Amino acid sequence: MGEDRIVRLVKAAKSGDIAAFEELVALFEQRVYRLCLHLTGNHNDAEDLAQETFLKAYAGLAGFREEAGFGTWLHRITVNLWTSELRRRKRGQPSSLDAPLETDEGEELDRLVVDPLPGPEEVLDQKETRRLLVQALNSLSPEHRAILILREIEGCQYEEIARILACPVNTVKSRLNRARSALRRSMIGMVARNQVLPEKKRKEVRVPCRASE
Repeated sequence: MGEDRIVRLVKAAKSGDIAAFEELVALFEQRVYRLCLHLTGNHNDAEDLAQETFLKAYAGLAGFREEAGFGTWLHRITVNLWTSELRRRKRGQPSSLDAPLETDEGEELDRLVVDPLPGPEEVLDQKETRRLLVQALNSLSPEHRAILILREIEGCQYEEIARILACPVNTVKSRLNRARSALRRSMIGMVARNQVLPEKKRKEVRVPCRASE
């Protein structure tokens, strides 16, 4: 989508052009819904969160200073709404096991978490892997889960994540490292409790990491 077109639509929407905002929704609804689905883990909550995101965006258009892209601003609203809701509930919503979590490159996230093992008797069942991964993600703080999803699933660059979360790039990097460590510890603990891997293989559990890092 052309940036110039988006800028024109944003300016028109800020001037009260409802049709322009509806066009922005049409351009970004799939991207926003995908993030909502990754965050909430189920379609009903994702639809509710996406709708709330666009309603809040429409209400806050006057305050959008256009320092970041419109898509980045929508991501910030989405993450803030989701983390606020989790804090309100005091716990995360259980995620659906019906669909695999995928990275922006289409690779299933559960394939990135546990190294492939040679013997069929030692291979972690794909559904079991996904179940443990979902549980591990749900066990993280909202901040850690959000930053892992933005980086490893949405494929956002550090600078974009910094704009979404309104924090310095160095904070993004350190928070991401802590989130990966927390996810790895959670996965190892769950693997051990479920006895799905022999002891010597538990050290091979790893968390997703972009190849460029």
